[in-house]
Amino acid sequence: MNKKKYLLLFLCLPCFMQAKTITISRLTCEMQEGLVVVEGSPRLGWVMESPENGTRQSAYEIDIREAFTGRSVWNSGKVYSTQSQLVSIEGADIRPDNQFNYSWRVRVWDETDAPSEWSREAKFRSASSRLSEGKWIGAITRQNAHLPEGRKFHGGELKKPEVKAAWEAVDTLAKKSICLRRTFQVGDRTEGNTNRQSGKKIVEATAYVCGLGFYEFSLNGKKVGNSEFAPLWSDYDKTVYYNTYDVTEQLRHGENAVGILLGNGFYNVQGGRYRKLQISFGPPTLLFELVINYEDGTSTTLRSDNDWKYDFSPVTFNCIYGGEDYDARREQKGWNQVGFDDSHWRSVVIQEAPKGILRPQMAPPVKIMERYDIQKVTKLNAEQVASASKSTKRTVDPSAFVLDMGQNLAGFPEITVRGKRGQKVTLLVAEALTDEGACNQRQTGRQHYYEYTLKGEGDETWHPRFSYYGFRYIQVEGAVLKGQKNPQKLPVLKNIQSCFVFNSAKKVSTFESSNRIFNAAHRLIEKAVRSNMQSVFTDCPHREKLGWLEQVHLNGPGLLYNYDLTAYAPQIMQNMADAQHTNGAMPTTAPEYVVFEGPGMDAFAESPEWGGSLVIFPFMYYETYGDDSLIKKYYPNMRRYVDYLKTRAEMGILSFGLGDWYDYGDFRAGFSRNTPVPLVATAHYYMTVMYLIKAAKMVGNDFDIHYYTSLAHEILASFNKCFLNKETAQYGTGSQCSNALPLFLQMTQDSDEQGSYQPDAKLDEKVLMNLIKDVEAHGNRLTTGDVGNRYLIQTLARNGQHELIYKMFNHEEAPGYGFQLKFGATTLTEQWDPRQGSSWNHFMMGQIDEWFFNSLVGIRPSTTYQKFIIAPQPVGDLKYVKASYETLYGTIVVDWTNQNGTFILNISVPVNTTAVVYLPGEKEPKDIQSGTYKLVCAK
Repeated sequence: MNKKKYLLLFLCLPCFMQAKTITISRLTCEMQEGLVVVEGSPRLGWVMESPENGTRQSAYEIDIREAFTGRSVWNSGKVYSTQSQLVSIEGADIRPDNQFNYSWRVRVWDETDAPSEWSREAKFRSASSRLSEGKWIGAITRQNAHLPEGRKFHGGELKKPEVKAAWEAVDTLAKKSICLRRTFQVGDRTEGNTNRQSGKKIVEATAYVCGLGFYEFSLNGKKVGNSEFAPLWSDYDKTVYYNTYDVTEQLRHGENAVGILLGNGFYNVQGGRYRKLQISFGPPTLLFELVINYEDGTSTTLRSDNDWKYDFSPVTFNCIYGGEDYDARREQKGWNQVGFDDSHWRSVVIQEAPKGILRPQMAPPVKIMERYDIQKVTKLNAEQVASASKSTKRTVDPSAFVLDMGQNLAGFPEITVRGKRGQKVTLLVAEALTDEGACNQRQTGRQHYYEYTLKGEGDETWHPRFSYYGFRYIQVEGAVLKGQKNPQKLPVLKNIQSCFVFNSAKKVSTFESSNRIFNAAHRLIEKAVRSNMQSVFTDCPHREKLGWLEQVHLNGPGLLYNYDLTAYAPQIMQNMADAQHTNGAMPTTAPEYVVFEGPGMDAFAESPEWGGSLVIFPFMYYETYGDDSLIKKYYPNMRRYVDYLKTRAEMGILSFGLGDWYDYGDFRAGFSRNTPVPLVATAHYYMTVMYLIKAAKMVGNDFDIHYYTSLAHEILASFNKCFLNKETAQYGTGSQCSNALPLFLQMTQDSDEQGSYQPDAKLDEKVLMNLIKDVEAHGNRLTTGDVGNRYLIQTLARNGQHELIYKMFNHEEAPGYGFQLKFGATTLTEQWDPRQGSSWNHFMMGQIDEWFFNSLVGIRPSTTYQKFIIAPQPVGDLKYVKASYETLYGTIVVDWTNQNGTFILNISVPVNTTAVVYLPGEKEPKDIQSGTYKLVCAK
């Protein structure tokens, strides 16, 4: 037997008899940095750094003051505790209606009781309860707009004459983009005081803005913030998000001007061109509040009211689905600045308020995060133009040329153009091309395009504000590129870029290996996730833009490894809670902008694998961040959902839903073909019940623990009775999903003489062997789909079958990521074989990322949240893996090589945490303190 020898090297200088140096590097409130708006008493956190190994916190002291007045709000005193995240400040004098920011700082003591310096100061602010006192303003009321009620307007419903007539009867003013403005004085003790004190110092100025559907906020002619599509969308009948801005530096003494540009977003989808659905919560509307605090302790408040004015904006058409038109000739120079003559503008009307509860937007905004330049230019000839006009069902202009921007993404083009007043440039975007080489939107929703009309005043730069699409290619009509021949004197495009627009939630990881396919697959998944990480996790950035929920939990671990979801995830949960029906049912999408009804639509309306996110995802959040608040807050929702599923079950079996959607075989993907829908549905029913039992224990509900434990036993018995063939040890059809699900959920149990089910190790082993044999029988290829993929990969991983997983994905055939790469995809596609059509920008098949991090890298959180498990798995011919993962406590770094019989592991563990390290092939772990280490394992 070969014995392994280990060498542990400390990559730091020896410790001398002196206090260790701890630096507090990151302060968070509710796990967020910056000015955080909180409801109630927040939880604070901090990250520490030290040049020495083994550093840990033994105590802390928190000091909170009112930012301007200096009033002491709370001091914790010296608290002996190692806790440095989610630290409660219960008892602090945090006033809900306080108009001042709170500032706080912290210092800590290390394990030798040596204190650190005080940290820098950070700020938070209580949510305004007075925002709702303002008036919602706009151009027309919902009542006068005659907007149809309901969420059934999609598909064939939109073709009904009575439906067409109802939408055609809507006042056209109800979908027009408008500009709103208001001037105000700064420096007066009371707004409007003729004895103005211009020298009066502003100490804090905070703006609260909610413009629906989307808005752009400017102050004295300059845009405030850099977000797009604000606020993040929601079910406006349940929740309405508003944004908070510190505008202290943007104000000036004397007269100031506020300007707001409004668009429709998902608040007001009236159609025009392509539309997936139609729904309207009302015409564009604004709620605004600006609170200015002065040095002398006085304050003034500006609110939206009937003193504001509006006019039509240059955005002449905007639809979240159909695109956007902009006529620069309609721009009014200086409209959002002081000195502008608005005498010809109209007085606003007071509108009906949305039904939803006003909530501060905690999740990060959507922004332009990346830009891409032209990679290739193709001019369409006359024959191609004629042919493309037929294949795309639109008249293609003879001037058309197509730009390959190199990357499929979600967003819009931005142009800088020069031409004559009144000339038009049309931009058609798509992720695929027709046979003629024109932009092809057949699979993704047509027509969607952008049209810009020039004002003819030199260089003009523009991008859409209220619509986006998924695209790689841009078809330009009515212009030429700079440097090209221009006999028709068309506008000249001096620059054009693809703007990649996605949620600005921080990327918290890196991954690289010696395997080319794995590295590229990770990038494919990342680009697809980012494309669909908007206000919600969407399924695709073009055809639907809906928040299909199965992706949230089936890709949940991979998402949590890669992105900071500390604020984004709670908003997802709020959207799910808002979407839940009164009977407890959970729809497949949240927000639920459309209710799927009618023949063949029931499975799309509800499916346990989708709705189960309501119960499953809060535990993934808890396991990542150690925060049980979502479980406790939404426990009633979870219970209502499980109770609803019980009403749909017959003898413990659920028989509805989409099952293993888009599974793989010699057929076009769609509804589950390899695995029975009832098996998949019932397995998820059992999973949600088991999670609910855990939740009941966490909230201390003994009755529910007993009740749902009994229900779980009933489901388990029915599942095995209905789907298990004891002779063959096969579940269902014996497909990979059929056997992986019960293995993953530990449903491989048998009844004893008393009729109670107990784990059956022999059955478990037989089912696992059947699963492995099926994978091998398919040439080491999977047959699972959207749902089964995660359970297949993780079941094999949990049973040590990493070599088999490696074989399953280390190739360039379908199904597999390598085939998509060979096809030329730059984002993950909806089908394993992208040639079958559908979207080329979905992330639902991205479950391999979880394996990359929890197996190849080997980073896993443990049940104590200041301890991590590091258990890397060198497999196949992998020579190295390099990765980092930023936790709440700091960054874990794992860098291993495996060559010439020697495994070398370099790791970095954050201050105030420890790691349990498992070296390959060894059962006995090593306990590692914080710091940087090198472990060498040689045969």
